Amino acid sequence: MATAAEKLSALKSAVAGLNEISENEKNGFISLVGRYLSGEAQHVEWSKIQTPTDEVVVPYDTLAPTPEGSSEVKNLLDKLVVLKLNGGLGTTMGCTGPKSVIEVRDGLTFLDLIVIQIENLNSKYGSNVPLLLMNSFNTHDDTQKIVEKYQNSNIEIHTFNQSQYPRLVVEDFLPLPSKGHTDKDGWYPPGHGDVFPSLLNSGKLDALLSQGKEYVFVANSDNLGAIVDLKILNHLIQNKNEYCMEVTPKTLADVKGGTLISYEGRVQLLEIAQVPDEHVNEFKSIEKFKIFNTNNLWVNLNAVKRLVEADALKMEIIPNPKEVDGIKVLQLETAAGAAIRFFDKAIGINVPRSRFLPVKATSDLLLVQSDLYTLEDGFVIRNKARENPENPSIELGPEFKKVSNFLGRFKSIPSIVELDSLKVAGDVWFGAGVILKGKVSIVSKPGVKLEVPDGVAIVDKEINGPEDL
Repeated sequence: MATAAEKLSALKSAVAGLNEISENEKNGFISLVGRYLSGEAQHVEWSKIQTPTDEVVVPYDTLAPTPEGSSEVKNLLDKLVVLKLNGGLGTTMGCTGPKSVIEVRDGLTFLDLIVIQIENLNSKYGSNVPLLLMNSFNTHDDTQKIVEKYQNSNIEIHTFNQSQYPRLVVEDFLPLPSKGHTDKDGWYPPGHGDVFPSLLNSGKLDALLSQGKEYVFVANSDNLGAIVDLKILNHLIQNKNEYCMEVTPKTLADVKGGTLISYEGRVQLLEIAQVPDEHVNEFKSIEKFKIFNTNNLWVNLNAVKRLVEADALKMEIIPNPKEVDGIKVLQLETAAGAAIRFFDKAIGINVPRSRFLPVKATSDLLLVQSDLYTLEDGFVIRNKARENPENPSIELGPEFKKVSNFLGRFKSIPSIVELDSLKVAGDVWFGAGVILKGKVSIVSKPGVKLEVPDGVAIVDKEINGPEDL
């Protein structure tokens, strides 16, 4: 067996011959693989984990109110940049192209809503908050075409690409593209932890700093709750916090999400992958670890420059095994949230659940397209008529997995303001104006087409055939 040093040496010469990527990308990749081979796994000593205090994870309702005067608000906003992580494809929902162009509500896409929100801020306060989109090589070309439609808006939109790294062949640790796989399958984007070096390498970071920008608000483009919050921005500027992660109380749906801990005097992110097997159940409990990472992050741009230039952001490596044409490959990734422990005065803020509204599947799309929400100025706002603070749990069968199939099976999205849970499986079709309340299960038998008629109300019922309606 080759030693780690021999593997790395062979990899370096193979990577040197890849013309598709820049020197920065080659160096970043070699550095990541070198760390992985050296086995510097970050094992957490369970006994040293402490629950963060309110100084470390600040309760949202203790933040000072936002300054009233519009000139003060303008001063705040002029220090801000909004960055959306736009590298993901909508493949899990059966879409081609960037996920951010899936229509969410009233014919508007994720990207439309983001642009409307920032436009409104800029118009209201006369500020200049730019929007940055970090694409991957998968989404770059499509996004370039899509942003053209916003060219007359009062918002500067910049796009840049995150790094492109070669997939590693597990058998001999050589890059897949050097073996003839030079198409897209040979490459991968190395996770959103790459946002920091990519900001610097693209030249965007220096350009923003020269415009007097101080903070970047980073969020997933599919999180409809991730809107600019002046109270948070004001708090960070007043307290000189270099990094802030928004966390929110865990429910049983979020037990796998990363959480913040105090560890050896610093705040850090604890992910399920770092948890020793014997403590996984404890990690998932909502008693000990009450909060989880929303991936809404606020980061000081000067600090990003300082740390990236010093090569100090050594985030935990997430190995992600894949298979390409029967070849076992490995992609090494990092997460932006894991960078928290390298910044000074880093904090979490425990925000309301409304700031976490991701659309990962069609079941989430059902929630945001229903009467549970309304749309105002590009913001998705929850219906006050719903008394339960938690959203209903929704489980849709494979027939609903793709967006096109999902939309085809509903004449209109049912009313779910009083719904607790919904399970749908099989060949089920919904008429218009259907009302669902309480616990509802609609499961059609194999080979049976089940049509829910227009205007029917289903309350606390299990339906297996037309006779149950």
